[in-house]
Amino acid sequence: MKTVLVTGASSGIGRATCLELGRRGFQVVAAGRSEERTTPVVEAIVRDGGSAEFLHLDLASLDSCASAAHRFKASSRPLDVLINNAGVGAARDTTEDGFEIHFGVNHLGHFMFTRHLQAAFLPGTRIVVVSSEMHRHADGIDFAAVKKKTRSIGGLSEYAVSKLANILYARRLAALHPEWRTYSLHPGLADTNIFPSLVKPFIRNKLPAHVAAQTSVWCATSEEVADDTGRYYSKMQLRSPSPAASDDGLASELWERSAAWCEVSSEI
Repeated sequence: MKTVLVTGASSGIGRATCLELGRRGFQVVAAGRSEERTTPVVEAIVRDGGSAEFLHLDLASLDSCASAAHRFKASSRPLDVLINNAGVGAARDTTEDGFEIHFGVNHLGHFMFTRHLQAAFLPGTRIVVVSSEMHRHADGIDFAAVKKKTRSIGGLSEYAVSKLANILYARRLAALHPEWRTYSLHPGLADTNIFPSLVKPFIRNKLPAHVAAQTSVWCATSEEVADDTGRYYSKMQLRSPSPAASDDGLASELWERSAAWCEVSSEI
């Protein structure tokens, strides 16, 4: 049985992704901050005849990211698919380690988590990074600003930067480790809890979570992309990201800075 680990598994796209991959016969590791909110997802998979378990993970804490990865590795199981799905939006805060909350959770926490999981990866392991078309609203990364509290109205500018970082990260990981298969994607504008209730009425044409999860599931399972790596997808089709997201120099700088902030080697 293949094993998939999904972050942000308690609701929205993450929940839908877990349920679908459970139905497809994967051992599902549902990662999230709250065991109480994630347990219903685990129980639903088991009721449907699948196999699932909870893994505590707080992406706003680099220590938690490392600890969660080490707990998974202690099981001595290989990881066939990692789906870095969790995210925050429209927040105004900093992480436990002092990073702007969108950048810290959406990018840096996943960077740390993936870095410490890598010993469980096999040749052909798939790393799926959920980004967004919002990345097109960021033309670069102000590396000083990512160490400051959210400043823009609604946090949309910071959210866009974090989604740009997701694509750059996937691109750089693919270049450094072609033996794995790394994908970034836009799931579509989903009806999830990533944005607060006050914002939701102003967001039109939202997709149900199970529809928005389709591209994540496709990248995790499809033979069509089995030999691809480092590319960006939307609606289960290849798509060109923004010029900033295609900047190999920026991807390299982001990688080096992220490794330094996480106090890990940049050479993996």
